[in-house]
Amino acid sequence: MTIIGKSRGMMTGYQLTALQVIGVRYRGSTPAEGDERALDAYVASGVYSAAGVPVTISEPQMPEAQRSDDEPSNLGWICRAIADDVAAARRIGRAPLITGGDCTHAVGIVAGLQRSCGPNARIGLVWFDAHGDYNTPRTTLSGMLGGMPVAVCAGLALPQWRELAGMNAPLPTERILLVDVRNLDPPEAQLIRATETAIADVRDFAGPLASLASACDVIYLHVDSDILDAALVPNHATREPNGPELADVTGAIETVMATGKVGAFAVVSVYGAGPGSAISVASGTALIRAGLEAWARHGTV
Repeated sequence: MTIIGKSRGMMTGYQLTALQVIGVRYRGSTPAEGDERALDAYVASGVYSAAGVPVTISEPQMPEAQRSDDEPSNLGWICRAIADDVAAARRIGRAPLITGGDCTHAVGIVAGLQRSCGPNARIGLVWFDAHGDYNTPRTTLSGMLGGMPVAVCAGLALPQWRELAGMNAPLPTERILLVDVRNLDPPEAQLIRATETAIADVRDFAGPLASLASACDVIYLHVDSDILDAALVPNHATREPNGPELADVTGAIETVMATGKVGAFAVVSVYGAGPGSAISVASGTALIRAGLEAWARHGTV
C-alpha cells in the first residue's frame, strides 16, 4: 500500500487499495428475512465499486449454539462474529465497510478495530444518528437495546455485551463525538452531559471533529440512516422529522474521511423491504457511495 501521510501517534495513513464489505443480515441477534437489510439491493446497484478498488463480501453469522435468553449476551456473540471479520479484513489490508445490520452491531466493529490496531491504538467514534444511543437500563424510557450501544462502548452499561464481543477496554468518553442526535431522552441527555462526550450539528462540526481527530489514531465512522430527514427514510422504524438532507450528511461524511484516520465505516439500519423501501434504499446507497468515494480520496489507517 502507498503511504499518504503519518497521523499523530502510532498509526500511519495509507491509500485505500481493497475493500471488505461486511454485510450484516441481522436485526440485533435475529436473522433478517429476505432483503430487509438491503444487502442484495446494494450488490445489485453496483455501489461497492465506487471506491475503485477490489471488493470482497462476507456475511458474519451468529453462533447459534451460544444463543440464550439474555439478549445482551446474544448481541455480544453476533458482535464477536462481526469483530472477527473486521479484524481479519484489516490484517490483510482491506478497509472494512459494514452494511445492513443496525446500531447494536457497532460494539463488534469497535472490538474488531481494537483487535487489529493493538492495545495502544487510540480509537475514536464519530456517531451520525438522530439519536444518541447513549441510554443504559437505568436511563432508557423505551427499554430498546438499540438505544444503548454507545453507552456499552463507553463501558457504562451491559458489560456482557461488550466483553463477549471481544471489546477489551471501553472507549474513553472524550473520544466519542455524537453528530445530530436531535432526539435525546432527557435522562440520556443528562448522562451525556456528565461525560466528556461531544455533541455537534451535522452542518457545523469541524471544530469538535478536529479535536477528536487530534486525540485519535483511528476513527470508526458510524452512520445510521435515520440521521436523514424522515422523508428520505420513510420506512425506518425510528425515523425523525426535521433532519438534514442528503447533501448535508454526505458533506459531513466527506469531512470525517478527510481526516485520513477512518479505519472502519458503517451505514446501518436501511430498511430494504415494505412500503417506502425504494426511497430508503436509494438514500442508503447514496450514503455508501459518498463514503467510499471520499475514503478513496483521503485514505485509511
